[in-house]
Amino acid sequence: MSSEATRTALIIAHEPDGPAGMVGERLEQRGFALHTHVVTDEYEQPNRAQEFPNPGDYDLLVLMGSIRSLTKKQEIDSWVHHELKMISDSHERNQPILGVCFGGQLLAEALGGKVSDAPAGEFGWHSIDPVGDFGNNDWATGPWMQWHHDRFDTPDGAELLATSDEGHQLFRSGRSIGTQFHPEVDRHHLAEWMKTVDDEYLRSVGMDRHDVLTETAERQDSARVRCHAFVDWFLHEVGLAETASETVG
Repeated sequence: MSSEATRTALIIAHEPDGPAGMVGERLEQRGFALHTHVVTDEYEQPNRAQEFPNPGDYDLLVLMGSIRSLTKKQEIDSWVHHELKMISDSHERNQPILGVCFGGQLLAEALGGKVSDAPAGEFGWHSIDPVGDFGNNDWATGPWMQWHHDRFDTPDGAELLATSDEGHQLFRSGRSIGTQFHPEVDRHHLAEWMKTVDDEYLRSVGMDRHDVLTETAERQDSARVRCHAFVDWFLHEVGLAETASETVG
């Protein structure tokens, strides 16, 4: 693990178009050096994975989204069981973890929760319903970008922090926090996702390519403010805010 003078974050991007985006942007502003590990680099070969780095060499572990599903582990069984154990071990040694969408589902399952098909899924910009003190943050309700066919149940003993009609949206267990929504997405990020799907798929989930990209461009500035506030909240909650320096306002 690094010294306090140079905080480091390991970003697990499961595909090339799934980087940390605005989450990573804010972490860098708060003084973190980022290392991004791309698990799989070809969509047609989801089981051909790169060897994971040792998360114990970093101060923070960030798990990003994926087009894959924990309900279809046979498609990714060359690496997903290793990642689940890596997450469990990191949590047990009290390493701070942030899991986003698929990353939040990985975190939930690694800690004993369950991931299942969502009744309808959520796609596009949606508000969420904060629970308890999380609702004291004026940015907490969003709207946040959503793109998921699966959902997670909060692990036993974890604190549920937000919900939606489709299920649980945010939970905390010790120094681990998992989201179902995507705080990291800007228009460029979304445009890269759009390259992997056709219009028929988008219609099937109630999205129009032009409309959602236009809406995302219009929301981008306010989404960045919310994302940065969320990252600041996360760092405070897991005890890293005191040692992470803010280099950009």
